[in-house]
Amino acid sequence: MKVKVFNQQGHLVGPIEMERVVKSDAEWQAQLTPDQFHVARGKGTERPFCGTLLDNKKNGAYSCLCCGLPLFTSTSKFNSGTGWPSFFQPIAEENVINHEDRAYGMVRTEILCARCDAHLGHVFTDGPAPTGLRYCVNSESLVFTDEQQLADLADPAAATVS
Repeated sequence: MKVKVFNQQGHLVGPIEMERVVKSDAEWQAQLTPDQFHVARGKGTERPFCGTLLDNKKNGAYSCLCCGLPLFTSTSKFNSGTGWPSFFQPIAEENVINHEDRAYGMVRTEILCARCDAHLGHVFTDGPAPTGLRYCVNSESLVFTDEQQLADLADPAAATVS
């Protein structure tokens, strides 16, 4: 699979060919809290207006809690009023996978981390310009990194990109 990652200078580079992250449920349970496991690996949903990142207004990047892949930036975050962190676009199209979700008698588009298949939330077509999309994401699936620390997210594979 090809995704975009941060380099040691804190710049997004790629797409870079990478291996998928695959772990057993037991390995994920050892890494995550029960709530994080329920949402990110069990396709759960946190309660609205309770997520720790909902009101975060700092500049930086939101990465996958499970594998660290960068997924969204603060520049695409907006207040949707829905109770979950919302973004109008991912950091890179390659980094988020859309999957048809027919659970609960509805048809929705689930969004997953491209590197580890972590459940992030859903994408809807009622978002703001310029995309008209609303990526509705669970805080339990994300980790925030301040823009001053983006180099800390550097992926070793980024060293191969000139």
